[in-house]
Amino acid sequence: MLPAPRPRFSRRILALTLAAAGLGTATVCAADPAPFDLPGPGLRITVTRGGRTLPIAEVPNLSTGDKLAIEADLPGDQRAHYILFSAFLSGATNPPPKNWVDSAETWKAKDKDRRLTLTVPKGARQMALFLVPETGGASGTIVDAVRDRPGEFVRAVQDLNQASLDRSRLNAFVAAIRAQENSHPEFLRTLAPALSNSLAIKLNPDCLARVIELQAACLLENRDSLVLADIHSSSMTDTLVGAPTDLALQLSYTREAGLGYYSPYIGVIRDIARVFGAFGNPQFGYLPTLATRDGDRLSLLLNAAPSFAKPKSVLVAAMPAIDAGSPPRLRVTGEQPLCGARPGLVLPVEGAPLIYSTGFARNMAVSLTMANGKRFDLPVRARADRGGYVLAEPLPQGGLSGKVTARLHGDWGFDPFEGPSFTLQFPDGGDWRASDAGQSLVVGRDNTVELTGSAAACVTGVTMRSGGGAAQPVAFTLRGADTITVTLPMKGARAGDVTLDIQQVGAATPRTVALRAFSPASRIDTVTLAKGDRFVTLTGQRLDEIAGVEIGDVRLSPDGLTRDGDTDRLIATAADGRAAEGTSARIRLNDGRTLSVPITAAPPRPAATLAARSLSPREGTHGLPLATRDETVLPDTARLTFSIRAAEGSRLTPGDAIEVATADGSASVTLEGGHDVRLSSPDIAVATLDPARLGPAAAGPLRFRLVRGGIKGDWVPLATLVRLPQIDTVRCQAEGCQLEGRDLFLIDRAATTPDMAGAVSVPAGYTSARLAVPVLKDGSLSLILRDAPGVVFTLGAAS
Repeated sequence: MLPAPRPRFSRRILALTLAAAGLGTATVCAADPAPFDLPGPGLRITVTRGGRTLPIAEVPNLSTGDKLAIEADLPGDQRAHYILFSAFLSGATNPPPKNWVDSAETWKAKDKDRRLTLTVPKGARQMALFLVPETGGASGTIVDAVRDRPGEFVRAVQDLNQASLDRSRLNAFVAAIRAQENSHPEFLRTLAPALSNSLAIKLNPDCLARVIELQAACLLENRDSLVLADIHSSSMTDTLVGAPTDLALQLSYTREAGLGYYSPYIGVIRDIARVFGAFGNPQFGYLPTLATRDGDRLSLLLNAAPSFAKPKSVLVAAMPAIDAGSPPRLRVTGEQPLCGARPGLVLPVEGAPLIYSTGFARNMAVSLTMANGKRFDLPVRARADRGGYVLAEPLPQGGLSGKVTARLHGDWGFDPFEGPSFTLQFPDGGDWRASDAGQSLVVGRDNTVELTGSAAACVTGVTMRSGGGAAQPVAFTLRGADTITVTLPMKGARAGDVTLDIQQVGAATPRTVALRAFSPASRIDTVTLAKGDRFVTLTGQRLDEIAGVEIGDVRLSPDGLTRDGDTDRLIATAADGRAAEGTSARIRLNDGRTLSVPITAAPPRPAATLAARSLSPREGTHGLPLATRDETVLPDTARLTFSIRAAEGSRLTPGDAIEVATADGSASVTLEGGHDVRLSSPDIAVATLDPARLGPAAAGPLRFRLVRGGIKGDWVPLATLVRLPQIDTVRCQAEGCQLEGRDLFLIDRAATTPDMAGAVSVPAGYTSARLAVPVLKDGSLSLILRDAPGVVFTLGAAS
């Protein structure tokens, strides 16, 4: 993946026209300015500040009061004599005083004559160096040029200084690529993107798809557009650029006036050419140079051969800006902790490509603070191919475990520099465990399991063993400081034991996690709980595998499973009758697994109690009457009128309905509000039930519940519905009596006394219209009916 271009671009410094001879010139028109590939003379420069002296390669900026020692570094057989000029500048609108320009005759033998010893004056903001061929009047010409047009020199110095820094990044990229041309064939595929990210170099991904022998040459083609803007080093120059950013972006990839593909650096050359052309005279012409630094040597690169005939070439070199130091804003790459025990530990940073291509960052080290507070420093060095800093010395053996804080620090030029902090992890022998105890591991599919333990960043591999099978590696991802996520292939596996071995850098033996793979578990879609209820309603699939439900400290047991198509519906009721309350339910399965499912809260269900009831015979009933003292009995020959009372703290509404059903739910009827149910008061309602609406087969205990807007209350006992036989007459003789009528099979037993002594049993499925019974003693007969085994009925009038 290529690094995206940075959001801020400078028309002058976005890229360098630096194509090496014979490489990448096919797309650059002959009219383009020549690249800076012609070696020029060098300078030796040191800077002293506060009693410390640094070579120029380690000085990112100058400051007022700095002591500078500058001399030309020319070959011993140098025949052309150069005068070395220095000029301090104080901004575009402020001509410098004459004493801010100094000179030295480089060919002289005495140090004081051939060397410049300078102090940066107060108010200076830029500094330029000039190498001028020995010519009469050169000093006055240089002084007049700088004083007459200071703004143009300010611009040229800033642009040349920035271009030199950009060139350093490109040099580092080119050197690294060329150094690996003959290495392992696949190495460049990894190296090039890493260098591109570190140095902010534009990368052509097509190059990495070419044959090995052509990759390096391809990566180095068209170097006029390789260097991307470095926000840290270009912030000052960006403020002086006149072209809008969007225009700079457009011009970077278009052709202009037949001059080939436009490079912003070409704009620098054109601008400088125009600037220096304004000072052109028969005696001197100005030739800009790029400066590369190595120790105390400043090597100058030319884009044109200098002239020693009139007009003679004046070589112009830029010195670092004179301003307050601006250390790089280094940022940590990524947020995850690092494994301190990993060989070749890299502290990944981004945000300052110059740390890789210059010597500005000095004495870099990392401070390690252990858990006991002990601290020690280790030197580090920047590696562009690794994307950060690497340890120059190995970590001490032993004594490092758990989490350790590491902070990057050093010097940026003369100033102390504090970099970002890192969290390092070291294995401490702690155990690893699955976040849900591994209970979600199900065969027949790939499973994702979170594992938590110490030093997750040090995990190098995870293997899985299922049953007696061979170990196989599994994929894992670092999810946090102490967590990894593994993907376990279980599509063809069987239920049973699963073992995971976690290998870590620095740990002699792997850590083991024991899991168990289960068959597919119940699928629970919803767990619904109404406020104040003693039961919950679960929906889903395979709910018959549920052993129990826990909500807080309330335990609920399965109490009725029904199925509607593919959906199961399970009621779980509290064993101790307490109301459940909570936001999640812990579901226990028969195989020992537990599932945590959020609860869907429902509003309180309507509740009412039975207040009173009475019976009235239906029209058209026949036969002898059967009577009982049990007031809960509802004969199928009567209508039931009953009243209900709203639960304490609630009220009834005109729309409330009452559902009446048999205990087994085989028959039910809804008494509609306003028709079958009418309000007597806000808390009392009266309803009438005709048992015939329940159907001819309905019998046994009846119950009712209040229904309001689809929400149903608890069941409340109502009555016992009893189907009565029709007894038309009783005929008695000395040897016994006979009942005559219909549906005599509804009678279970008959006796002459209420205690049912000597009762005659009626066979099940009795079909005759006559039934022999004992001789009546007092003119009455006691009967037990099949629909009410515990209730004694009395036949009131026998004949």
